[in-house]
Amino acid sequence: MGKRNQEGIRPVLAAPNQQVFAVPAGLSFCFAILLSAFCPSGGAAQTARPPAGPVGGQAAASARAGGQEAPETFRPPKPQPIPFSHKVHVGMGLKCLDCHAMKDPGWMAGYPQEGACMVCHASIKTESPHIQKLADFEKQGKPVPWVKVYRVPDYVYFSHEFHYKEAGIGCESCHGPVAEREVIVKEKSVSMNACMACHDKHKAPNDCSLCHDAL
Repeated sequence: MGKRNQEGIRPVLAAPNQQVFAVPAGLSFCFAILLSAFCPSGGAAQTARPPAGPVGGQAAASARAGGQEAPETFRPPKPQPIPFSHKVHVGMGLKCLDCHAMKDPGWMAGYPQEGACMVCHASIKTESPHIQKLADFEKQGKPVPWVKVYRVPDYVYFSHEFHYKEAGIGCESCHGPVAEREVIVKEKSVSMNACMACHDKHKAPNDCSLCHDAL
């Protein structure tokens, strides 16, 4: 077992040139039940499909093809420590990767560095209490405790870098029209059904072992 990644998952090599991720302690039992339904062979690589039945089999595949998703409640996120308008900053010419760098190995898209923000805000809106709060974080060398809006479970392997740079999937595909938003809320589902529907749309594999550790 190797070192834990940024999400606390320890990568393990299942086969040459193939990397999967271990299920966190306490979730193995629940995850085993999930995989037993979707992977009758015990998690071996195969095309993931729901079991036959009223809501499974071809009906589920048709629902994915039609862009339908399981019901999901989208709740407004908790207030952020500092208000931030993506619309304003994108309008100033900033790009996604200017603030959300994908550091190796690329699992996550990071948050902007406070020092980078202060390059502009050392002279812009310095009278704002929010900018003063930002300046305090930068002065103390502390990261702004941003509240996550989107999160996939720890037992799911997801690479921002691969989807963005290799597959050419735009940020708005998973996060909605962020460039038009003053406040970010969860607008898109990141459920397994939604991910599988996207893979179907882009002719990508839907094998269980692609995103989950094979049990």
